[in-house]
Amino acid sequence: MSADAEPREAGAASTGPGDDGVAGDDSAPRADDETATRAAGESDDARAANPVLSSRAAGTNRWTGITALALLFGAAGLLATRPPLVLAAAVGVGYAAYARAGDAPEPALSIDRTFGDDAPEPGEEVRVTVTVRNVGDALLPDLRIVDGVPDELVVTDGVARLGTALRPGEAATFGYAVTARRGTHEFDPVRVVARGFSGSVERVQSVETEGSLVCPPAPAGLADLPLRSLTTPHAGRVSTDVGGDGIEFHSTREYRVGDPLSRVDWNRLARTGELTTVEFREERSATVTVVVDAREVAYRRGDPSDRHAVDRGAEAAAGVADALLSGGDRVGLAALGPREFWLAPAAGDEHRARIADALATDRAFSPEPPDVAALARSYAGRIERRLPDSSQVILVSPVSDDWIVRRARLWNAHGHLVTVLSPDPTARDTPGGRLAAVERAERVASLREAGLRVVDWSAEESLAAAVAGTERRWNG
Repeated sequence: MSADAEPREAGAASTGPGDDGVAGDDSAPRADDETATRAAGESDDARAANPVLSSRAAGTNRWTGITALALLFGAAGLLATRPPLVLAAAVGVGYAAYARAGDAPEPALSIDRTFGDDAPEPGEEVRVTVTVRNVGDALLPDLRIVDGVPDELVVTDGVARLGTALRPGEAATFGYAVTARRGTHEFDPVRVVARGFSGSVERVQSVETEGSLVCPPAPAGLADLPLRSLTTPHAGRVSTDVGGDGIEFHSTREYRVGDPLSRVDWNRLARTGELTTVEFREERSATVTVVVDAREVAYRRGDPSDRHAVDRGAEAAAGVADALLSGGDRVGLAALGPREFWLAPAAGDEHRARIADALATDRAFSPEPPDVAALARSYAGRIERRLPDSSQVILVSPVSDDWIVRRARLWNAHGHLVTVLSPDPTARDTPGGRLAAVERAERVASLREAGLRVVDWSAEESLAAAVAGTERRWNG
């Protein structure tokens, strides 16, 4: 969102003629009743003004036509010898002179933004409080502030703007609420519009502010995710076709010297006199790399109010990593996109925390799409070169194009057995949405035909329900 763009919000007041879209009534600037306060007489000389990124002066057209109207009345009064018209013309000339004499002040503001909750869960309402202090020497008789709310945060209560007047050293506060979404949300520069007493000229500034809202991924409630048979030599929970130690019966074989007595088939010895050893199906751990499709094409959603597929994918990646780490597997994390991220597979609580932190704060998983709409072919190759030989791949992608299908099939063919976890971003209430849904369904079918496992996760169901339903089909 650009610095001069007005942030999207609920319940914003309408603007009048000549207004730059910043406040409502010129004579009665709006402020939230609960949070708008004045600190009259207070000053903080140690507080520095926030950096100004851009500043420009522009006319407001508030007094447009007053000069022409005055001349018209003057000419009519002279021609008709009507003194009242001449007097009205004189008044108009006075107003025109007043308008031309006015100038817009140059604000020097200290802007502080605080949040009611520093680490909210997705979907929670967070109160945002903004305090604006005039740290300059000039009176600001008409000041309008618009906070730079990120596009992914929806204002649900109040308005992210303030109209007020500030004497030097005076402060005003306003507040509003947003619905938190996963990720780190950097606020855009604050837009400031200052007018003088006449209001004929305004100065528009883009003011840099600090403060970002960090929202960790929500717990996905995923107890387990069935893995494929590619495993490590270490004991774990993935059943294999190899006989040895375990809990599930695999086969019997002839007894060998040194076999533990607990694995001797005593019933068969008593029945037939043959000494045999019971083999169980070995369970081993797996190495898994979770790859999140974070290309520009993956930032898709069925409705503007819905979460996009990368947001849902990051939530799924957090749930998958937590479930696999709890089962004793080694898990890595990567982002497939122009903003690179790689975390090698490992285990343990510290590694679990690193994954959760990356999904919440790293720019590779940002709620905002990248500026570069790249296919990331070179980075996909770097991911594959980093994959351990025994690593499976769980690709989290909406499968929005044919390229990701070819990439998944290529990784699978190179020995990294791939499971695709696909959040469905399509809508079916428009012809275009229905066409996109059909094309995506064909891509999903082509992946399954190539032998890849695919979890098709709709927006209406939980991740755990989608996995459970797909697992029944795998086992059916």
